[in-house]
Order: sequence, then structure tokens, then C-alpha cells
Amino acid sequence: MADELSASFPVLGIAAWSGTGKTTLLEKLLPLLGEHGLRVAVIKHAHHSFEVDQPGKDSYKLRRAGAAPMLIASRERFALMQETPGQAEPDLAQLIAMMALHQPDLVIVEGFKAWPIPKLVLYREGIGDDAILTGPWVKAVALSAPAPVQLAASVAQLNLDDSEAIARWIVAWVNVNDNALASSTLAFNKER
Repeated sequence: MADELSASFPVLGIAAWSGTGKTTLLEKLLPLLGEHGLRVAVIKHAHHSFEVDQPGKDSYKLRRAGAAPMLIASRERFALMQETPGQAEPDLAQLIAMMALHQPDLVIVEGFKAWPIPKLVLYREGIGDDAILTGPWVKAVALSAPAPVQLAASVAQLNLDDSEAIARWIVAWVNVNDNALASSTLAFNKER
């Protein structure tokens, strides 16, 4: 795991234990963030082998036959599939670098709990260890009940069931962090 990663856009982790409702919340948040004018890319961590193509389709057959990578494209979308046999867990820094081409306003990272990136932590009472709520990278928590542990004063507390309030917090967080990125990029360019 890299000690830090750099990107020309804000990166926000959404961390939660399985069963908390990460995907359900993201399905609600993405259209709301779009209404605020944000282009949001998502990187999702999978803990198991997965297929993005259907058995029997040509692209599936060609990938299984050894095409590496396999890119399938149409007028509506394209997908690039790359086999990574024997690889350790994916390197988040490399995945984020792949997003730069698309120039998103924000990259949301679902999973990758251990990576040192700013996080919005979702916590549903009775699901998982409440230690997920603490740590230097936690910027906000969305809870289903009062926090079971003392949170840092700088951590925003949100209602897990209020997707509009969570979206407003994310937009405000992006605006602050996008300005900070622009300032640091400008300072870097001045030093050259």
C-alpha cells in the first residue's frame, strides 16, 4: 500500500461494514451530486473474483482465451477488462491514476478502508466494529443512531438516512478540497 496518493481531483472514501447500505446510499447520492453539477467517478473494491461480462458473449470468450486486456466498445459504453492473476490486493494509487483521463470532479472510493484517504464513514448500529468511526482520515460519519464512541470535534455527524444532507456535505467538502488542490497545484507550478 502506498503511503500517500496524489490526484488533481478530490478523492473521498466511503467506508462501512458489509450490510450497512453503501451501495444503496451511493445509488441515491450519485444523482443528487450530479444535480449539483459534479462529475463523479467511483472505484469499488471487490473482495472476491467477479465477472463484468456474461458467459457465452464474444468478449467473455476472448478474455477467457487469453486476450489481455480485453476492450469491448459500443456507441453507448466501453469496458476494459484486465486479468490480474496472482496480484495482491489492488493498488488504490494506480486505480486513481487511471481516473485522471476522465477528469472527474470527485472520485468516490467504496471500500479500501485501510488506505490513507479522507473518509465518509457509514455506520449502522449493530453492524461491525465501531472502531471504524475513529481515525485521522475520518472527515464525516453518517449514523443510524447516536455515535457509540467519542468522535473528534472536526468530524461532521450526519444522519445515515438523509441522503440529501449527505450530498450537501459532500458538495461542500469537494468545494473546500478542490480549492485546496488548485492552490497546491498553483504553488507547485510556481516552484518549477
